[in-house]
Amino acid sequence: MDFSFDAISAEEYERLRSSYEPLTDALRTLIDVGIHTEVDDETVQEALTHLQQAAALLQRRQRDGRSTLRHADTGRPVAWANPAVGLRNAIAPPMIIEQEPDGSCWSEFTLGPAYEGPPGWVHGGICALVLDHILGEVASEGLLQPKFTGTISLRYLRGTPLGPLRAEAFVERSEGVKTFARGYLLDSEGATVEAEGVFIKPAWARDAG
Repeated sequence: MDFSFDAISAEEYERLRSSYEPLTDALRTLIDVGIHTEVDDETVQEALTHLQQAAALLQRRQRDGRSTLRHADTGRPVAWANPAVGLRNAIAPPMIIEQEPDGSCWSEFTLGPAYEGPPGWVHGGICALVLDHILGEVASEGLLQPKFTGTISLRYLRGTPLGPLRAEAFVERSEGVKTFARGYLLDSEGATVEAEGVFIKPAWARDAG
């Protein structure tokens, strides 16, 4: 198994970002208002017609298969579709990962009604998604090293309320091809979920040295 990346220049990345980011933001808004709307049947049908027209416009040109890009300046993968940080994925919060000099990382973001489990609270699976991603980020040195989740365990300390949240992660230790990471999901009062995971360098990357 091997992963190959096509490079994308900083200029091209910014061009695509400025074009598609507002579209993704609009789709997030659409998800939110779709959850809350109480308009009448006629208005629902009118909105549906507009959405079908918009879908037809966007379907005029579609990518064949999946393309994997790497930012030419930073070396990081370009995560268009990632459900945690994807620039073009409307189900991503999105998380913007900040890297600290000591290798730890964090992100502050808001989870709204699209991520609700029990009324007013974040779905536990979304908490797991957020923590799995940020632990993977820190274990892979900001996605610069291939490391994949081997195991991850979570301890739900209390409910995580919808609204502004913070995720943090750091590496505890490394043993051969395994990296052990720990992280937390926090609200304004402290940790709501803690996680620990083991991330493994795949065999093809070990063979590559």
